[in-house]
Amino acid sequence: MKIELEKVQPMEIERRSFEIISEELGRELPEDLAPIIKRCIHTSADFEYADSLCFSEDVVAKAIAALKKGACIVTDTQMAKSGINKKALAKFGGEAFCFISDEDVAEKAKAEKSTRATASMDKAAAMDRPLIFAIGNAPTALVRLYELIEEKKISPELIIGVPVGFVNVVQSKELIMETDVPYIVARGRKGGSNIAACICNALLYMAGGRD
Repeated sequence: MKIELEKVQPMEIERRSFEIISEELGRELPEDLAPIIKRCIHTSADFEYADSLCFSEDVVAKAIAALKKGACIVTDTQMAKSGINKKALAKFGGEAFCFISDEDVAEKAKAEKSTRATASMDKAAAMDRPLIFAIGNAPTALVRLYELIEEKKISPELIIGVPVGFVNVVQSKELIMETDVPYIVARGRKGGSNIAACICNALLYMAGGRD
């Protein structure tokens, strides 16, 4: 059996991938949301994100404005942090943080019998900087963010809520959508650290952070 490979130059692979995504979607997406939805599909090869991603009102404009004023991104995993384009983020004066491996976070989680993801959200809440949260793994992080918002201890610029899994994943996402905080949420069980990172990158590129 002879397999025919499409001849594409390395620099053209991403562009061609997005062309294929547009062709296979077979429908137009809202102009402001399309880059995010298509990048999630590009990252996962999962077209369900075209229907499962939920966006609060004017969230893209709000997120871009936050990035341009130097908002930092806090993730719940090192994997999500590593996937964020730091150069693009630094262009606006922002930084990426993940506290999940910090010794004080581990100690706090042990003392309070909570998860490190929960404790890392408490540490982030103490930061005196505008914050975007990108949660791709731990529903407990989303639950703690919801509690901190309700207690008026934190007011995030944006919450990207895309943890993947089965236990409390769906419920934690629904909690975030009940708040007044701008959000991008992948409804249902799907998501992941790679999706959290790619949404951050889509917003950064839309803001002009990519050369």
